[in-house]
Amino acid sequence: MSTLDPREPLVLELHELGRRPGNMQTVTRTVPAPADMGLGGVVQVPEGADLELQLRLESVMEGVLVSGTARAPMTGECVRCLDPIAVEIEVEFTELYAYPGSTTSEVADDGDEVSLQVVDELIDLEPAVRDAVVLALPSAPLCRDDCPGLCAQCGVRLADDPGHEHRITDPRWAALAGLLPENQAENDTSESGSNGAGPTKES
Repeated sequence: MSTLDPREPLVLELHELGRRPGNMQTVTRTVPAPADMGLGGVVQVPEGADLELQLRLESVMEGVLVSGTARAPMTGECVRCLDPIAVEIEVEFTELYAYPGSTTSEVADDGDEVSLQVVDELIDLEPAVRDAVVLALPSAPLCRDDCPGLCAQCGVRLADDPGHEHRITDPRWAALAGLLPENQAENDTSESGSNGAGPTKES
């Protein structure tokens, strides 16, 4: 297991907590958000943004139980209207950091320990915080629940023009409409579309 760097923003020291079961410590800190905390560029917590942590550390037999909340700004793009989104997200998480060699330490097939660990009285919060935040991010973010999106034909933002619509001419009469004056073409094609009859030829 590699040694953790206590200077890293999301690494906590446990010397004050101690290993006596029942000991408890609260921690409040604001740190810069790490890179790549998002979903493929669709929505993310910007790197370096303020990540506010409210934590409770409890010493238990097998390790240190960490619970609390993480709050950070979330940015992205509405999947319907493509407007930018900037809101705040808050998530709760609970993780057990096991002491090396404890019965809760999981071991992978290759022999590597895969559970979160206490290393030299230090714990790294980044994996736990990252997992909690990324899982809470919406995969299809919306600027609002009832966002009408964009017009499929011209791309206009429908929220700005609720009555927006397009007159669709029956393609069977498009060539004929082009030969008539504008007003007459609109009336004729409209009437033809309503009764299903085509133009007639007098004998």
